[in-house]
Amino acid sequence: MNITKHVKSCPIELVVKLINKKWVIQIMRDLFFGKSRFNEFKEDKPNLSNKVLSRCLKDMENNGLIQKIVDKCDKKNVKYILTEKGRSLNKVIYEIAMVTVDSENYSDRIRNDLKTSFQENLL
Repeated sequence: MNITKHVKSCPIELVVKLINKKWVIQIMRDLFFGKSRFNEFKEDKPNLSNKVLSRCLKDMENNGLIQKIVDKCDKKNVKYILTEKGRSLNKVIYEIAMVTVDSENYSDRIRNDLKTSFQENLL
């Protein structure tokens, strides 16, 4: 059966389009590991400008991956959380990470630490 006759867009291609933009995977990883604020996303990304991060977060929100939460009492207190759609990508991101962890020349200790950390935060 030729599935392309029955589906307008390839589901795999649609997921790749969601996460393929620069910084999206890194921001999603940060969210899975507990970061939720604008400045936290920038901490280990010196080449990420405020303008680009703002646009990326807006795109992720528009694509339904994250939700922006603004404190009613303090409008400057903003955090971002993964939506159900965003959380559903955790296994995909875990598997992507494991390809590298399993194929790179990490010591057994580092490989085990990485796997444990990813399992605790992504699964």
